[in-house]
Amino acid sequence: MDTKDLDLTGQVAFVTGGGGGIGKSIALCMADMGADVAIIDVVPERCDQITEEVTKRGRQVLAIAGNVMDVGTVHDAIAATQERFGRLDILVNNAGGVTRRKFLDLQEKNWRRHIDLNLISNLAATQAAVPIMIAGGRGGSIINVTSIEGSRAAPGYAVYAACKAGINNLTRTLALEFAEHAIRVNTIAPDFTVTPGTRGQFTGPVDESKWHQPSAAQLDSVRRRIPLGRAGIDEECGRVAVFLASPMASYVTGAIIPVDGGSWASSGWVRDSSEDWILPPEVQ
Repeated sequence: MDTKDLDLTGQVAFVTGGGGGIGKSIALCMADMGADVAIIDVVPERCDQITEEVTKRGRQVLAIAGNVMDVGTVHDAIAATQERFGRLDILVNNAGGVTRRKFLDLQEKNWRRHIDLNLISNLAATQAAVPIMIAGGRGGSIINVTSIEGSRAAPGYAVYAACKAGINNLTRTLALEFAEHAIRVNTIAPDFTVTPGTRGQFTGPVDESKWHQPSAAQLDSVRRRIPLGRAGIDEECGRVAVFLASPMASYVTGAIIPVDGGSWASSGWVRDSSEDWILPPEVQ
């Protein structure tokens, strides 16, 4: 094994929602490994911020302010990426979001917003990017970011979870459809991860000084239900994405990889006050 197998020099990655959180970390991790990067993000200030950070790493960057819920905007952004760099090797479908609400409290406009943001944006970017990869003749890597909520029941997140489950199936299906072109399709599925959004910052440049800090009770809750005992760090998703994009993962396609500290494996088991793993009495 050679560490050069993680090298992305000469490749171009396009990341949706790449201005903050998991998307930003994926973009920066790929730049660290030599890739040039294009991103689209709805917050213009974050586009300026990531432009500066990628440039400091010695890589080229194209940051586009736009809303991924508009299919035409997504197509235009990928076309601009091809025009700027002349190629596209890696697509990261990261953009998404959710507001917790009981299903019967949702209106049609809420369904459609969740579907447009979490699912349609993925379809739009993939449909625009894959012909460029095929024309390039070098293969490619598509990395979807879903959630463990796509693999388990998620009360209060019904439409979001349905979208993520759909992307998980889409991952496996397109892995077969695109295999003849050496385009690999995989998904990473985080659980609770520290990002600007999970810390209450939805606008402006990413600024950790403005983040809400969790209470001791919240930290203890996370520790009890996540086997590794803490929330995820966005860069941990970035590292897995680099692996999936790299030659080191050349025989990996159609995979759904939890990046969740063991949450999917625990499947309802939690730590009790004595630190033993138990199923809560109401489900035993």
